[in-house]
Amino acid sequence: MNTRVVVVPRNSTLGSFDDTKDPLGRLEHWHIRRDAKDAVVTLEHAAEYLRTKDTPVAFPTETVYGLGADATRSASVRGIYSAKGRPSDNPLIVHVCDVDMLRTLLGSRVEDALPARYQSLIERFWPGPLTILLPNPDPSPLAPEVTAGLGTFGVRMPSEPLALTLIKLAGVPLAAPSANASTKPSPTTAQHVKDDLDGRIELILDGGSCQVGVESTVVDGLCDPPVVLRPGGVGIDELRSCPGWQDVVRAYKDRSEEGKEAPRAPGMKYKHYSPRARVVLYESSYEQGRAGIVKADAATVAATANADAHATNGTARRKVGVIRTKRWKPAAGLRCSKLDLHAGHVGHSRQNGHHDETRYDVYAGDLQNDEGNTIGQVFDISLGHETRGIAQGLFSALRELDRRGADVIFVDGIDDKLDIAAAVMNRLRKAASETRA
Repeated sequence: MNTRVVVVPRNSTLGSFDDTKDPLGRLEHWHIRRDAKDAVVTLEHAAEYLRTKDTPVAFPTETVYGLGADATRSASVRGIYSAKGRPSDNPLIVHVCDVDMLRTLLGSRVEDALPARYQSLIERFWPGPLTILLPNPDPSPLAPEVTAGLGTFGVRMPSEPLALTLIKLAGVPLAAPSANASTKPSPTTAQHVKDDLDGRIELILDGGSCQVGVESTVVDGLCDPPVVLRPGGVGIDELRSCPGWQDVVRAYKDRSEEGKEAPRAPGMKYKHYSPRARVVLYESSYEQGRAGIVKADAATVAATANADAHATNGTARRKVGVIRTKRWKPAAGLRCSKLDLHAGHVGHSRQNGHHDETRYDVYAGDLQNDEGNTIGQVFDISLGHETRGIAQGLFSALRELDRRGADVIFVDGIDDKLDIAAAVMNRLRKAASETRA
């Protein structure tokens, strides 16, 4: 299968919602601006593909790139599971472009079918990185593969104009998990998608890099108290500021993580977001690691690198990745030569005419033993001190170090009490091979 990457001109005026103060009326219809001709023509072709083919299409949302398929056709939805290598008991999130499309899923007036508790969330966070759980009607227009046998389904309305326009043109809701191979870091650029799914899908829509960088927050307001099933682009502190959500609690770890029952939301059961390299996560609570990699870990790295070099007469070079956030200094305490800029402007879509803001730079230096001999290489990435920037660059940084052949990646974790940091640490814990706490 030949995989094509098609650039869609980024245009924030692809469409608009109705201008009204009514929370649901405001989102009633997504109106496409037909004067955005180049982008609309490209998206019309992709929409036709979604309606008629059973192979999914990758497209950007504000969170990560999604792998979209017609949520009402079983053959189409099965194409997602096949392309990703995703377990069939892992439910999919349904994406709609407006309230009118949501109405077709619920089979009744949205005002009647939508629990009152969700009203405040929709008013504040839709369109945006928030997924809500709703009862699946009987009969349901959704393919059974979407819900993985559950009596509920997750739905969200993305804020990315390209995604909204694609869904509107397709005329059907799209089931769309992240467009990566199952268990790998989620993709935030079209190149990430191609790296994972080249030859598995036919079409990738390149709309540049994603702005949030982690998936949507998934909430269940059908129970009391309401719960967060997956942390994401909306923080729990933001949820608690909404009427009816003051007592929302976390439910990231339920029995499904132990394999005892089906997951209630995507990302709850299986190991996710993992690069090929061994990932060692330092929790922010790990006092011994506040200044960097502890002596025991550094000694293990040095011993392994020395052994590799000795066994290959110096030809093997152990590669160590460091992802820094709020605490660590360059190289995180590893003994290495001066770090030099190895690649700038990493983390954006580096091809096909898109140029987005820089996420981070990659610095490289020689890993040295106590005698000052070179035994490997260190790649150092700083994601900065701001939590939003860390979220935006996290998946890309893991992929970048994988691409450079890192054998082990050390990550400086952040405090995850309230905001989007909870999503960052949730993803890192699922990616980690080992945790220092």
